[in-house]
Amino acid sequence: MHFVIHCTDKADHAHVRAENRPAHVEYLKAHAAQIVAAGPTLSEDGEAMTGSVLIMEFADRAAAETWADGDPYNQASLFESVSIQPWKKVFPGD
Repeated sequence: MHFVIHCTDKADHAHVRAENRPAHVEYLKAHAAQIVAAGPTLSEDGEAMTGSVLIMEFADRAAAETWADGDPYNQASLFESVSIQPWKKVFPGD
């Protein structure tokens, strides 16, 4: 099942994101087979990263929550909030 994981960074935490980015990228690489799409959300001017959106495949919500909890960004307390929602791909078709 697909899940959308939407994370919003805490204000003034760009340094936390920068410090933990290498570990976060390695975490993503270790789970690449599960990733449908992933990337940062941006400020209106497109200059600053403000959070993350990931669409990933997991067996169930518990697995998605465990993965999100293990993200080095989350471990470093970067996020103000994390939401996890089931998602169904409709378009484009496979």
